[in-house]
Amino acid sequence: MIKAQRGTKDIYGDESVVWQWIFENAKTVFQNANFTEIKTPIFEATELFNRGVGDSTDIVNKEMYTFSVGGADKNATSITLRPENTAGVVRSYIEHNFNRQSPPQKFWYFGPMFRYERPQAGRQRQFHQAGVELFGIKDATADAEVIITAINFLKSLGLNDLEIELNTLGCPKCKNDYRNSIKAILAPYLEDLCDDCKMRYEKNPLRILDCKNENCKKIFETEEIKEVILKDYICDECKEHFEELKNYLNELNIKYSINKMLVRGLDYYNRTVFEIKSEALGSQSAVCGGGRYDGLVEMLGGAPTPAVGFAMGVERLYTLINKPTPQKIDFYVVSTNIKEAMKLTQELRQNNKSAEFDMQKRKFSKQLEKASKISKYAIILGEDEIEKGYYSLKDLSTGEQKQIKSFEELINF
Repeated sequence: MIKAQRGTKDIYGDESVVWQWIFENAKTVFQNANFTEIKTPIFEATELFNRGVGDSTDIVNKEMYTFSVGGADKNATSITLRPENTAGVVRSYIEHNFNRQSPPQKFWYFGPMFRYERPQAGRQRQFHQAGVELFGIKDATADAEVIITAINFLKSLGLNDLEIELNTLGCPKCKNDYRNSIKAILAPYLEDLCDDCKMRYEKNPLRILDCKNENCKKIFETEEIKEVILKDYICDECKEHFEELKNYLNELNIKYSINKMLVRGLDYYNRTVFEIKSEALGSQSAVCGGGRYDGLVEMLGGAPTPAVGFAMGVERLYTLINKPTPQKIDFYVVSTNIKEAMKLTQELRQNNKSAEFDMQKRKFSKQLEKASKISKYAIILGEDEIEKGYYSLKDLSTGEQKQIKSFEELINF
């Protein structure tokens, strides 16, 4: 028997109903905030992710599904299943000249991503993300907008016990000063770092702060290194931007904490980075992450454009939420006259009612048993009902039954 690949799964039945509910909540909240949906291809040129996500990240180094297409000669093209969606949205923003339109340009998405990593609770090799991207606004109002949009979406799913963590990485100059300080203080500990962090030390030492290796984490517990991490390297302009963001969040009564160790796992972030966490996930507590990436549009060939966004894993959301009760269909047509049952079912559906009938020609008792499991009402079409032109309608929650004289009355009921 051929089974689903490791790290992938089928979504069906009641679980599919919950996923659809999550999607509808995302659509409602994001569109209420004037974000428009964007659907990008699930594969892109590999170069997009190498340049956009960064070659010092685990995603690019270890986790991408990359293929060569078009043959083994010099005309071969390297493509990659998207491991995240920001780079693809930025590519689309540039390609379709959205920069010529009045800012802000606001997009939301919901769809599958692909990373080759060890499957675990709430994390698969084919996984799904919901997210937003906002282009064209340099002011901290845009940062506050995406954070409150994320919170509103999570609250729409019934998640209220949330913790927001903030940090600022500063502009490229601030970031470079910080990077050099981290390299200097870590130089004596270089041999004690894990293999991944030894590579990060050369390419992007800030990423070492995000390491989950226990030995690396212990190094950052030493007082001299803590002092460097907590020191303020941010220029006045970046400080002002961060203070404005905090003021906006205070005005909106959004509680947050500052985490100087928060850097996020992608190279393109600058200034604001944030995570929204839930204790229900234990050590893997982050349900949403995002921040600013003001240099990414230009890096990928577009005009200089400020931008900010977030993404959240839908599988993790699914493990956290209280699952809504699957809705039953409106009507189940119970009849041994399959032609009449089929005809009535189609008429109900054409009038925007959910309806089903028995396709196996079973006895009334078996049909009613099935109806009680999946529908709110049973419409009984026996010989007498068909001959005299009325419907017997049974409320399957109370057992009450009444006669309905016309189809119009049935629809209005």
